[in-house]
Amino acid sequence: MEKRRLSFLNEVRDQIKSTEAKEFVAAELDYHIKEAKNHLLAKGVDEAQAEEKAVGQMGSPVMLGQQLNKLHRPKVDWLTVILLVITLGLGFIPILFVDPDYSSQIGVDASYFSKNKGIFSLLGGAVAVGMMLMDYRKLAKFGWLFYGIGMLILVVLQTFPSSSHGVPVIDIGPYRVMGLTAIPFFLLAWACFFNHKKLMLWQISLLFILSCYLFFMTSTIPTTYIYAVMVFVMLWWSQFSRKTILITTSVMASFLFLVGLGVWQFGVGVYSLKNRFLAFINPERYSEGPGYLILLIKERMSEAGWLSNASNHQVIPDVHTDLVFVGFTYYYGWLAALALVCILLLFVARIMMVTRKIHDPFGKLLLFGAVALYTVQLVSNIAMTLGLFPIMSISLPFISYGLMPILFNAFLIGIVLSVYRRKDLTSSGFSHLERGQI
Repeated sequence: MEKRRLSFLNEVRDQIKSTEAKEFVAAELDYHIKEAKNHLLAKGVDEAQAEEKAVGQMGSPVMLGQQLNKLHRPKVDWLTVILLVITLGLGFIPILFVDPDYSSQIGVDASYFSKNKGIFSLLGGAVAVGMMLMDYRKLAKFGWLFYGIGMLILVVLQTFPSSSHGVPVIDIGPYRVMGLTAIPFFLLAWACFFNHKKLMLWQISLLFILSCYLFFMTSTIPTTYIYAVMVFVMLWWSQFSRKTILITTSVMASFLFLVGLGVWQFGVGVYSLKNRFLAFINPERYSEGPGYLILLIKERMSEAGWLSNASNHQVIPDVHTDLVFVGFTYYYGWLAALALVCILLLFVARIMMVTRKIHDPFGKLLLFGAVALYTVQLVSNIAMTLGLFPIMSISLPFISYGLMPILFNAFLIGIVLSVYRRKDLTSSGFSHLERGQI
């Protein structure tokens, strides 16, 4: 009795090019046919006739398949792709800021940074495309695996010696594994946890506290800060009750406050968290220590004009990495800096626009997590160069030099592209379609 239904589904499937769309459409149509058949059976219609009528209501399989092929084929968000290409291209500009004396001091030639930036950009593009082609929906079942991988990275980092900045790292060729490497796995893990809503309040709090503890032990304060912002944003956009969200937020925020209080109280050294914050409040008082860089940034930013000034040639530390926005403003002027900010903010606007079109809860959580991670970097980096935020080691997305920052943000954009590509491959895509009129 099922031959008629199966034959119809195969004819529809033959008209659809995308493998992902084939399976989705077949499953949806199968569900609607069975639903219509059961409705007819309830009215006393013979089973064979019920199936024949249910299939007949769907119309011509060829025409239906052709229409569904147009409607449900995977799509590329070309606007986001163009933005990615533009920002990766703009990322070459800071290479011009690097002082030749600095290159000679570290034993590299003048083309070293530009060659590496080219390689980093190509790898970043590959990561974004790879994530776009991957079906993000298949990741929804592996939350515990991703959480475990993230925790494993942090645990392994503890066994390795620290870098010159006092942070444990693992060098694998040009790639440096650090705490930031674990965050993409935690992004996927928390999207799974919040999507399924199977965890109790105490379990969510415990998972967050354990991961934050390891971040504190193996990473910089900025990395922990970025991670915490991501989790809070995803929690508030999850489908848990407001009561659960408020209580969980209070527990997690209390833990961060207590840890921050301990770091403040027992941190040692001239560049401790306490002294960094006090220098932010009163840089003149700490001009011989952490306040020096703040005062230098203020001076360079005050010297910048609205347009490019060829006479600006003062050296700025970390001008191609964390302080790239300072260099961009100082060398090219405030108008160029504002244009750069607008371009980078277009990513935020685009992701939020995509989010409104997504009906899949798991996809929405991934988008909110991705936009949180991207925005916290962008806002924090610019704010600290404007004197609105303490100086921290946070990159400007796609503009700062370095392999890890590019791969990290390319992964986020790849997630956005993956979700957008499959926005019409959700059950809600059939909600506005009447049988026989699809």
